[in-house]
Amino acid sequence: MNIAIIGCGLIGEKRARVLGEHKLIITSDTNIDRARKVSQFGKEVIITTDWKEAAGHPEVDIVIVSTTNNWLTAMSLYALEHEKHVIVEKPAALTHKELEPLLKKSGESKYKIKVGFNHRYHPALMKAREIFNSGEPGELMFIRGRYGQGGRVGYEKEWRANPKISGGGELIDQGVHLIDLSRWFLGNFSGVEGFVETYFWNMTVEDNAFLSLRTQQGQTAWLHVSCSEWKNMFCLEIYGKYGKLQIDGLGGSYGVERLTHYKMLPEMGPPETTIWEYPGEDKSWKYEFEDFISSICNNKPVCGDIEDAYEALKIVDKIYGGRYDNCS
Repeated sequence: MNIAIIGCGLIGEKRARVLGEHKLIITSDTNIDRARKVSQFGKEVIITTDWKEAAGHPEVDIVIVSTTNNWLTAMSLYALEHEKHVIVEKPAALTHKELEPLLKKSGESKYKIKVGFNHRYHPALMKAREIFNSGEPGELMFIRGRYGQGGRVGYEKEWRANPKISGGGELIDQGVHLIDLSRWFLGNFSGVEGFVETYFWNMTVEDNAFLSLRTQQGQTAWLHVSCSEWKNMFCLEIYGKYGKLQIDGLGGSYGVERLTHYKMLPEMGPPETTIWEYPGEDKSWKYEFEDFISSICNNKPVCGDIEDAYEALKIVDKIYGGRYDNCS
């Protein structure tokens, strides 16, 4: 398939690196040098600053939208209207209301749209999902998740600190991944409570968010995301009646990715413990792209679709409570 990439920063480049046998034919960015850099992952690639040229190019089959948050919905909608399949980075919009036209169009279109929930494709998460699907941990009771990074010098001046561009702070950034993973295991949440606060960074948006999410059955996800986490970390603990699945690390600065399965014994006491480790490069981007290709070729449902983004953003907006309405 022929690919267009709009937004050629860090994530756009990660997407370009995993296209495999598929052909990158056009790159677009407001910074032509970034577009030129990512074009090196293809041959005879068109380089442009006009995103509509990329999204509507007649030879393109899939458009990858990896821009700042304020452009994600508009570009994806334009691509769908021009009969392209779409991968749009999370959170896919600034708010759930902004996402509604894209959600409607997606339901009417035969073309598929996937949201960049690449965390579902980390091998430890995929293995945890496999064990969960087997029924071995039993009925799930609750999830506890923590995800954080420590920013960098000048972080408060980057686009993520500008709510007009980002839609918010740490909650709409890393928080969307934790919300999505919790929904992936527990389903929809009917009870949403929590708050956001700016403790450290001198910026308008929050640097910490604390959430308590409950399903209609009373299952709970207790989540904390932070960009004042001075040692980058990821930890997701999934508690069933007969065992616990714990994912630690995402590779790189987050530490070696690891899944630990604690299996409760009939006599209780110390559990039977099995550990899987996944050192080396982060292959989640590759696995996610391959699965999207498979969903197109085999006409199967997309894992991490626009409805998943919509439900996650509804939770984000409930926690924000209009905090950034005057900024958008």
